[in-house]
Amino acid sequence: MAGRSVASTGVVRDLFSSAAEDRLRSQAPLAARLRPRTLDEVVGQAQLLAPGAPLRTLIEADSLRSVILWGPPGTGKTTIAELIATHTKRAFERLSAVSAGVKDVRDVMARAEQRLGERGERTILFLDEVHRFNKAQQDALLPAVETGLISLIGATTENPYFEVNPPLLSRSSLFRLEPIDEEGVRTLLARGLAAEGATADADALDLLADRVTGDGRQVLTALEVCIALTSGAGAPGGQARHVTVEHAEAALGATALRYGRDDHYDVVSAFIKSIRGSDPDAAVHYLARMLEAGEDARFIARRLVILASEDVGLADPMSLVVADAAARAVEFVGLPEAQLNLAQATVHLAVAPKSNRVATAIWKARADVAGGFAPEVPLHLRDGHPLQKRQEGRDYLYPHDDPRGWVPQEHVADLPQPYYLPSGHGEEVAIARRLAAREQPAE
Repeated sequence: MAGRSVASTGVVRDLFSSAAEDRLRSQAPLAARLRPRTLDEVVGQAQLLAPGAPLRTLIEADSLRSVILWGPPGTGKTTIAELIATHTKRAFERLSAVSAGVKDVRDVMARAEQRLGERGERTILFLDEVHRFNKAQQDALLPAVETGLISLIGATTENPYFEVNPPLLSRSSLFRLEPIDEEGVRTLLARGLAAEGATADADALDLLADRVTGDGRQVLTALEVCIALTSGAGAPGGQARHVTVEHAEAALGATALRYGRDDHYDVVSAFIKSIRGSDPDAAVHYLARMLEAGEDARFIARRLVILASEDVGLADPMSLVVADAAARAVEFVGLPEAQLNLAQATVHLAVAPKSNRVATAIWKARADVAGGFAPEVPLHLRDGHPLQKRQEGRDYLYPHDDPRGWVPQEHVADLPQPYYLPSGHGEEVAIARRLAAREQPAE
């Protein structure tokens, strides 16, 4: 009887646990409920997950070694890690670097060693926010990664070249995830509406797609809020929930663009061209129109940072500093106060002397490299032992040892064309004089 009682209790507990899991699943956020269950359901990242793409090939062959998944929030890093778990024959462990420590890592290693010894089963460790681990914590992973005891899947939003220890990075394949494009965002919106049994006006979907492109989680969270607002607006029970642009505005805390899609691009284009044309009044006018229409301030700031190098360049080197400072202010201060920072950067760039010579330099150089121009690095510039270079008779001349601060020596052989040609504007006048002086024969 006692045995049956224990068994019955276990069955009841399992039933309650199953019911609780079902209830939690039904009440989970929309983004969690729509998490892809197959590689084909992943939105975006075709460069990694399309048939024949590198990451998909490794996953399907179950030959994945340690990898670092690098990308902005909401691009699918956790989703991909969980899909790897479903496709692999290996055990799957998960840690978050926000809360885990070296002890947790060592516990994972111990379990991995036990599995491997007892039944030959390999282990995958998914470490979310891997950049949060300090050097000592990352070093604790190295022995197990190096011997293959675990396959590490590290996820990070930060540049791994700066945030992940070089020894760990060198033992991992790096895969970069891109922000989800507008087509992908609209796919997610359609899936979300279908899952919720809701509909939406086209202008509401346009607003959502315009404002949250790049982050799939944010897209679905915003849509879920929109749908909740339709329910809270007195909709009769059982009536289909319909999202309007007013719901989207409320969910995003922003006003919809008051111009159409084509007008949106026209105003942005006019803004850029007014700055390029050195017309501060017109530039501020278009800035005001974009802000009044609810344009994303980060989008405006990004355009200013690009313009600072593309259209001003070294004619006013401070312009990039000003534009970058405005972009940082947008993140730090936010609207409405950040309108002042955007206006200051806009006026500064508009009145600055203009030059596109930095932009044309990199465009020409890349075109030549893409066309096959890649000569050998001159011997005296290579990274090697100084004695070896002297034996070859090609010493590197150190510019700081020369009173002029530079020395004439070859840095690239047979350059097909000059790339940087200073304009006659702003600071580039002085740059042109310095470069011309170097062409004069030595006295």
